[in-house]
Amino acid sequence: MFQGETAITIDDKGRLAVPTAYRDLVARECGNRLVITYNPFESGSLYLYPLQVWERVRDQVNALPRVKAVNRSMQLKLVGAATPVELDGNGRVSIPASHRAAVGIEKKAVLLGMGDKFELWSEQAHHAQIRQTISDDDLSAELLDLQL
Repeated sequence: MFQGETAITIDDKGRLAVPTAYRDLVARECGNRLVITYNPFESGSLYLYPLQVWERVRDQVNALPRVKAVNRSMQLKLVGAATPVELDGNGRVSIPASHRAAVGIEKKAVLLGMGDKFELWSEQAHHAQIRQTISDDDLSAELLDLQL
């Protein structure tokens, strides 16, 4: 289970160092293999899935009927852009230049542990997302039941 927020610096070669707190878990649970793809719901971020989790998501997304534009868009953003990566000996993964450019990740980024995957946000997009508040009008029945 991944959780927490870590400020990350992307090096000149487009690599990020996976925080040491996650490295053993990624090695043990993921075989040091992750899959990077776009976040189809928010601009400014990428998803990093453990390979086993990714395969389940990929199969569900690919099973969607291609006759609907929203399904094709989901398939394009998730499956079409998916890139497998492996941690190197120093615990780093290379983020493809096309992915970094598309979501605006430069030197500064934020890595979020989101349970079964990571999200890698550009620093600016993350700050903008955090500054947004949830209003009463946004609360669904599920949110009203939460005991925060």
